[in-house]
Amino acid sequence: MKRTGHWLLGLVIGFASMGHAWTYGQDRLAPTSAVSWNQWRGPARTGRLESAVLSSRVSLTGLTPQFRIELGESYSGPIVSGDRVFTTATVNKEYEVVQALNRHSGELIWETKWPGAMTVPFFARANGDWIRCTPIVDGGRVYVGGMRDVLVCLDSADGRELWKVDFVEKFQTRLPDFGFVSSPLIDGDAIYVQAGAAVVKVHKDTGAILWRSVENSGDMMSGGAFSSPVIAELSGQRQLIVQSREELVGADLETGAILWRQPVPHFRGMNILTPVVRGNQIFTSSYNHGSFLFEIERQTPAGPFSVKEVWKNKVQGYMSSPVVIDDHIYLHLQNQRFTCLKWATGEECWRSAPFGKYWSMVAAGDRLLALDERGELLLIRANPEKFELLDRKKISDESTWAHIALVDDQVLIRELKALAVYRWLDLPPH
Repeated sequence: MKRTGHWLLGLVIGFASMGHAWTYGQDRLAPTSAVSWNQWRGPARTGRLESAVLSSRVSLTGLTPQFRIELGESYSGPIVSGDRVFTTATVNKEYEVVQALNRHSGELIWETKWPGAMTVPFFARANGDWIRCTPIVDGGRVYVGGMRDVLVCLDSADGRELWKVDFVEKFQTRLPDFGFVSSPLIDGDAIYVQAGAAVVKVHKDTGAILWRSVENSGDMMSGGAFSSPVIAELSGQRQLIVQSREELVGADLETGAILWRQPVPHFRGMNILTPVVRGNQIFTSSYNHGSFLFEIERQTPAGPFSVKEVWKNKVQGYMSSPVVIDDHIYLHLQNQRFTCLKWATGEECWRSAPFGKYWSMVAAGDRLLALDERGELLLIRANPEKFELLDRKKISDESTWAHIALVDDQVLIRELKALAVYRWLDLPPH
């Protein structure tokens, strides 16, 4: 380890912690006890942080390299728990590797690997065969989705494998053509995954299967999932919300029973971004088919659910999951532009010039920090009146499809073949 200071699935690319967060005191940042960056899209799985680290920034001047570690290839986002950062890689087209590193020094703490390589279809090969799913850390354990449709539970202290579920073997399903892409979600004593040609609830301590629901054919155009699940309360019931390659579904957390389902128009199953929930409404956007806001309703507290389409428009998202600030949706598009939509009506407020093919974004206050897949960081003010780019900074010559992570005063970037960590050196004292 060396240290230094498209088509149907150009697609699966980006898809796919305990510590301190920071909030403003009078004139300084003060620590609060909160989960840091423990999963896909951060602590609340929304790309939003309750943090002051971006609040008054107008440039990226204070962002300074802390360390960079060369690693195997990966599109998995880094996750953080306390002083550790966890990252994955595919090595020599043979093994999948999970590493725990000290997030302040880059020192290797442990490394675990298992046989895990696979080859994606030829038309997606330009974007590689390596691991894509972002892991999740919870209660002293790290959970990793391997490309060959396996879920592996590791001890976060030493990397020991505690259990492993092979969904292909368990359910006699076919290997998903594009691998395990959807990022796992933990709630209580369960972990929810879109794997095994279905949605599966697994006991997080033992690996026991608790239920399997929302099954699909498992073929090339419908098997696997690119979007990642979320949990929200809709019309009085807390539920699991999943976007398969063909539809949105609400499922009962305890039983897996399907509460409602809504087809989402798609091109060859390319429904990729993670939907966003606000109140009883869900926003999603589909490659080649526009954007949609659905409302989940029921007439009585125990009655059946129904789905109403509130609006739709021609704005086409692709792989980049949106963030919502106040009453507006900020979305990177299939045509590589960035847009702002009104949540209530879908009206487009503005649209930027083109950037790269994919952005991962973190919002804090009225600031957005976006990582373009071409290795560029963008600092943007969330302004419904106009596109307001405050600053941009080239940080990597490699591709950066993995989701950015922001923890305390650190920005963590998983380049294709490295982990690079930066610090804001101009923060107020704390």
